[in-house]
Amino acid sequence: MTQQFTAVVPAAGVGSRMAADRPKQYLAIAGKTILEHTVDRLFSHPAIERIIIAISKGDPYFASLPLASDPRIQVVEGGTERADSVCAGLAAISDENSWVLVHDAARPCVRLADLERLVTAALQSEDGAILAAPVRDTMKRGCRLHANKQQSNYRHNSGLQGITETVDRDNLWHALTPQMFRVKQLRESLQQALKEGAVITDEASALEYCGYTPLLVKGRADNLKVTQPEDLALAGFYLEQLIKEQP
Repeated sequence: MTQQFTAVVPAAGVGSRMAADRPKQYLAIAGKTILEHTVDRLFSHPAIERIIIAISKGDPYFASLPLASDPRIQVVEGGTERADSVCAGLAAISDENSWVLVHDAARPCVRLADLERLVTAALQSEDGAILAAPVRDTMKRGCRLHANKQQSNYRHNSGLQGITETVDRDNLWHALTPQMFRVKQLRESLQQALKEGAVITDEASALEYCGYTPLLVKGRADNLKVTQPEDLALAGFYLEQLIKEQP
């Protein structure tokens, strides 16, 4: 029997940067909400048998979606922070030795081929794996400019940043999702990191904090996260390409 996996999708965020009338995961692209597209992409992998979606308390949108009646979907109450929602999802998985994929609700364009590469790599690793894209642009480190005798008032008032250095982009990667780990390993890492006040920006950062070394699996750069209003059009374009390519 082929090994089966659970995915956890934290979807309790409000997406304030989108300046929309609802959380970004419920905005529509190509006839479906972003969340529905994301779930469809995860279920495109035959080994993903269940998806746990963490939504906010009192979420008024999820119940109206077809996802709400899908027997493969389980809903849990998420928290104010991403890590809280992921922990809520992990708590709903009984087998601590099983593998879990954590994926952003607002990444609706992940490809099946990337999912397959991630699963293959994670299963061969003691510390799990994440999808990531190598940095291609020149990287700059900035600092906020402070007012002094040489700087004009417009610089001080506008809060501009100045360049302090160009950062070597070799070995720099954009972290993507899904990220795949053993349930127990991820749960314990998140709990320890949160208890000790570590800054947790994604699941891998919790494992890194605890001394683990997850693998980097090269993924496509079009696995974008919808964060800003301008991302909607780009995500729509990528989804159209995906739909055309499907048999």
